[in-house]
Amino acid sequence: MPETDLLARIDRLESLDEIRQLPAKYALSLDMRDLDAHVNLFAHDIRVSRDKVGRACLKRWLDDTLRLQFTGTSHHIGNHIIEFDDPDHAHGVVYSKNEHETPRSDGGTEWVIMQMLYWDNYERIDGRWYFRRRLPCYWYATDINKPPVGDNKMRWPDREPYAGAYHDLWPSWQAFWDSPPDTDEPEVAPPAPLETFLTTMRRDAGEPRIKVR
Repeated sequence: MPETDLLARIDRLESLDEIRQLPAKYALSLDMRDLDAHVNLFAHDIRVSRDKVGRACLKRWLDDTLRLQFTGTSHHIGNHIIEFDDPDHAHGVVYSKNEHETPRSDGGTEWVIMQMLYWDNYERIDGRWYFRRRLPCYWYATDINKPPVGDNKMRWPDREPYAGAYHDLWPSWQAFWDSPPDTDEPEVAPPAPLETFLTTMRRDAGEPRIKVR
């Protein structure tokens, strides 16, 4: 094997390991409210809103959000798929099961559990991997004693229930329900090429865009 190929393969393995650390570090730093550690997982020019850019803006937004909405959180990271666009750019999907101690306007507290996934974009800058973007897609959020059966599974204290975007990125979800098999021997599509599993599942839809509430 040529030395350049070997070095490229080693670089890919090291990149995979570093990227996999990002969501775990994200969860720990967020739950322990170390906002400096947290925002430094993102690119220095991370876009926070239409007119705000940078880690300082992200830190202020997080501080305001966490103080207002949660007295405690615990994020549990699950399945993680990573695919590379080039040696310095990658994207991935990460499952997350979260628990939140959430104050109510009447002075009480609810324990809200959540199931979600993130669509991530990663970028290597000056030899280190960072989050370029995290797109949250929610399935449910509900009081731990109230299973979220039915529609509008996002059920936070003092808010009207609403639908998350857990399935919105994946055309297969609606296609499954719209097209029950009409034969005993359904066709099977060929497997996705290496490094394009997520792209194939997205049906080549391009960079995902959803409205996050």
